[in-house]
Amino acid sequence: MTSTHTVVLTKGVPDFREGQVSFDEEGHLERGKTPTVMNPNDRAALRAALQTKVKNGGSVSLMSMGPPGYEDVLREGMAEVYADDCYLLSDREMGAADTWATAMTVATGLQRLDESPDVVFAGFKTADGETGHTGPQTAYCLGWPLVTHVVSLYVDADAGRLRAERLVDGDASEVETVEAPLPCFVVADPEFEPSYGTASHRLEHKDLRAETRRRAEDIDDHLTVWDHEDLNLDPDYIGLDGSPTIVAGVDPIPKAPAERDATVVDGASPGGLEPVLDELAPYAGGD
Repeated sequence: MTSTHTVVLTKGVPDFREGQVSFDEEGHLERGKTPTVMNPNDRAALRAALQTKVKNGGSVSLMSMGPPGYEDVLREGMAEVYADDCYLLSDREMGAADTWATAMTVATGLQRLDESPDVVFAGFKTADGETGHTGPQTAYCLGWPLVTHVVSLYVDADAGRLRAERLVDGDASEVETVEAPLPCFVVADPEFEPSYGTASHRLEHKDLRAETRRRAEDIDDHLTVWDHEDLNLDPDYIGLDGSPTIVAGVDPIPKAPAERDATVVDGASPGGLEPVLDELAPYAGGD
């Protein structure tokens, strides 16, 4: 059986959980003061790539574009998808890119790899942009077939084909089966669930998990960082200068209340939960 080389695109986004986000006086996000986490929708792409590695063998690479701090995001992704190596596209010339400039940069990074990937996976959309453009635009730059809203898949590397089930217009009640030649680009839907139907696949999954978590602890040994010169990219066509998107305005994000009334309840004390039951009882009746 022919093994596969897959790449997962991932991105660091602000941690939007309450209490983690920092805003300025006008309610605008302060990225420098807000922790960065892996984009939640990228986890579906990670699951899809891991299933492909378990069933087909081969290798998985992670790729991200962002500042040096994204190494933590790649480390998390490596431990989760059991990746073999990571690539970070990073320098000031790439900063403030819109989706099109990002796609051009990432597509160039993918073409720079020593081993051309059979499948590139991306998440549905990012938590900070919500456009869902970067994956499809990267596929367009590569000239590859694109399959979106994928909820299950099978890669037949020997035949050079991918078969996938995808949601029609994102509707979970309607699924269609499609095929595409390799190499191809896959946008995994948040509903994607991996399938490990045989004992050998489950054992392989277990072995890979232990191996790669050790590798993730020493990510610097498996990380390659490329700047725009390494990728032979013209600064006029990447980053802010290469971004055709014009932002007409930004609405401030409403601030959460600085303080909230709270009642501390000791569940271990006799009768400690009675006030809680009294408070919730009216709602249980539909009032």
